[in-house]
This record gives sequence, structure tokens and C-alpha cells, in this order.
Amino acid sequence: MSFTVVIPARFGSSRLPGKPLLEIGGLAMIQRVWQQAKKSDAQRVIIATDDQRIYSHAESFGAEVCLTDSEHPSGTDRLQQVVSMMAFEQDQIVVNVQGDEPLIPPAVINQVAANLQQHRDASIATLCEPIDSVEVLMDPNAVKVVADERGRALYFSRAPIPWPREQFSAVDKTMPAGQHWFRHIGIYAYRCGFLQRYITWSPAPLEQLEQLEQLRALYHGEIIHVSTACENVPAGVDTPADLARLQALFKE
Repeated sequence: MSFTVVIPARFGSSRLPGKPLLEIGGLAMIQRVWQQAKKSDAQRVIIATDDQRIYSHAESFGAEVCLTDSEHPSGTDRLQQVVSMMAFEQDQIVVNVQGDEPLIPPAVINQVAANLQQHRDASIATLCEPIDSVEVLMDPNAVKVVADERGRALYFSRAPIPWPREQFSAVDKTMPAGQHWFRHIGIYAYRCGFLQRYITWSPAPLEQLEQLEQLRALYHGEIIHVSTACENVPAGVDTPADLARLQALFKE
């Protein structure tokens, strides 16, 4: 199996400015992510950034780096620019690993790439994990996914889907029986040809409503393969509290 990992690393962040360069256990966050990706089976690991400070730091620890446009509206657009600059073939597989996940398991990087290679009808592969608490089910920041029997995504939502008509009421919000709920994990494998199509589309109405990029692909009829992650994927760094938690973990 041949695939490339691209790690988008944007300097601007409203909650954590300069997030990729923040230190965790003596190393910048972006270096922690890069080290995890290098442990996967990827033939290449490329950091894609819009900032010279991140570019220079990544070069200092030996990473392959690509300087991209600062005006990209999303990490997917940044990924497409890398694909074009590197002249990747249409069918080549690229895995997007977020630059704020310093504990991403290498096994799940391999898994999502292998899933896309195996399912030739899909343009994208991604992962999920079971939801076992009603708090996560009701949390709009935890994206839920529903798939068919072949593992094809039917829909992604911030709402608690599917909704058990007879089991939830206005006062009773205990977790219903059965395993019907899955939280989406934001790691993606793409075929490069899809990325070239993606940038020609305007944001889709459902995408704008839910604020979920993957709905643009479903809106245009693309197939997204979903499977349960082979390992637990620790939460990334979105807030100062997340950063403090990881810093404490590495200190221990």
C-alpha cells in the first residue's frame, strides 16, 4: 500500500494563536504530530503550512514542508494545493492528519488509508467510534455519523442521530439500549482526483447549516467509507484546557 500523509498546520487560531508551535513535553505540537505520522506506513509525511515560522521550525527537525496560501478556507483546500504542487496522480491516496493531534495512533492512519484502497468506489475514507454516554450523544461538538450496511456514510450531523422515537422524552435523556450511535473521528483518506473536484464546488446548503465540510462531498454524490477505529483516538488540542491536559500528561 502506498500513501502520503499531509499535516495541515495553520498559524492563526482564535483560541490558541500559533498552536502548531506550542510546546508539549519539550517539543512543538507539530513535531509531536509529525513523529506519530512517521511511525505509520506512509511513504511520505508532508507538513503543509501558511506561515514561515512553522515552515522554518519544521525544517529544523527534518520534516518535508510545503508553504501554502494563507487564504485557504479549510484544511481540505490546503491539502489540494499540496497535491497540485507535488503533481500527485489522480488515484494516489493522501491521508489528512490534523496538526493538533499529537497522540494520533499510527495504526489508525494505516487503517484509513487501507480502507480507501480496498473500497475502490469511495472517494474518501474516515473513521468513527461508538458513543456510550448521553452527554456525548447530545453534544453538538461531537459529530455523529450514520452509515449503511456497506460502511457508506449516509449523513453526518451535530444532532443526536439516529433519534429513537420511543425512547427519548422531554424529561428522560438516559442512554438508550443498543449500539446505534457513532461519533465521527476527523481523520480522512482522499483520492487526489476527489480533491481536484472538491475545490470547484461552492459550499453546500447542508454543509453551511451544520458547519461540516464532509457534507459537501455527500451533497455532490461522493461516497465516504466509514469504519470503526481499530484503536482509541485521544482528543486533540482545541482549547487552552486541552493543551494544559496534554502538557501535564507528558510531564508525568
